Amino acid sequence: MTLPDRSSLSRRDYVRGLVAAGGATALGACLDVTSDGPEPDVPSGTDDPASLPDRQHAWNDSLSTDADGTIQLPEHHVLCPLALSDAIADGTDIDDERRETVEAGLQTLERAYEWSNEGLVFTIGYTPAYFARFDDSLPDSVDLPDPEALTAQETPEFDEFDALLHLASDHPSVVLEAEEGLFGDREQLNGLEVETDLSDVFDRVVQHRRTGFIGEGLPAEHADVDGVPDSIHENAPFFMGFRSGFADSQATEDRVTIEDGPFAGGATMHVSSMAINLTQWFQQENHYQRVSKLFSPDHADEELAGEYGEALGGSSAMTPDRIDATEADARERGVVGHAQKAARAREDGEPLLLRRDFNTVDGDQPGLHFVSLQDEIDAFVRVREAMTGTDLEVARANSGILHYLFVNRRGNYLLPARDARAVPTPTSDSTDV
Repeated sequence: MTLPDRSSLSRRDYVRGLVAAGGATALGACLDVTSDGPEPDVPSGTDDPASLPDRQHAWNDSLSTDADGTIQLPEHHVLCPLALSDAIADGTDIDDERRETVEAGLQTLERAYEWSNEGLVFTIGYTPAYFARFDDSLPDSVDLPDPEALTAQETPEFDEFDALLHLASDHPSVVLEAEEGLFGDREQLNGLEVETDLSDVFDRVVQHRRTGFIGEGLPAEHADVDGVPDSIHENAPFFMGFRSGFADSQATEDRVTIEDGPFAGGATMHVSSMAINLTQWFQQENHYQRVSKLFSPDHADEELAGEYGEALGGSSAMTPDRIDATEADARERGVVGHAQKAARAREDGEPLLLRRDFNTVDGDQPGLHFVSLQDEIDAFVRVREAMTGTDLEVARANSGILHYLFVNRRGNYLLPARDARAVPTPTSDSTDV
């Protein structure tokens, strides 16, 4: 990919463009530009990776929080798709030596970078296509169907490669450096010698690599991209103009963890990559309408959200009464909120999904990579059905934010526990393909 033109971009936009470009050249440019300003102080990782949480997806206790106690995801993200090398894909056993290679490579990241926003957090997940090459099937305790279209309006492509590496850090140079080091293009990571990489086991599927960002003020800095209006509030962390990730709208890491079977301690992950029609969202709708469609009509009436969700503090204010009013709001008021609809899928008042999604300008257009963790993919499907709201008596244009989102890709993944994350078999204990 061609590197961005530094002369036409702010420093922050330039380094985000470098993350999107990827590769050794982009990393070199990123290191050059960061040397022009304060050099990031990236804390080193642990000498004992076994001391890290058993769950790959256990990020929350190590991430920073805002003044309201809301967990803050790292600012920069890379979704790096992987395919098994030809020798393995053609039928060579996935043996203990290859597992040790993958595990050693991943542990290099954990030794090089602190498990935190300032360092690096990551997961590696495996697709149904990966597990389909084995004679054995996944156990009943794992719900990992092939991805599929979930509404009549979408015709997405599907992630059918083998695995996906999700890298996240507050420092753009870290996600670039980590990716390059894992594939033999970097001799050191944060000062640590790279002795093992993944290039003998995996190839990168560069055409489906995805990147993005999240954080207050970052979306507004992309007003120079076609389709990103300059009316996004300067402090909004998401393209649609409001805060997200409130604690009461997020499942806990315990809730999304698989409890039984050989993959106990793991989770499933769904990734939806979508475009957003921000021009219509900001130019056709006023602030009242945006709040009504994103949260609920009550939120708009009572001015609960503030300018970009800051007035909500640490809570979404999605009370049982507002959730119960969804059908009546659709029928009587002709509009219903996205969060209001999705909350109908809660069980015993608890959300089913832990979202780790982020904004993107991949393809030079505004979008969202929706990353969702749950114990079973069916939980995501149920929430998506509630959010789609085909049971509600309301026009699609007023049914939350459906009218503004366009799904391009879907993928389902199994995130094994840390001790089973290196090219697992369906039983997590067999070595025969």
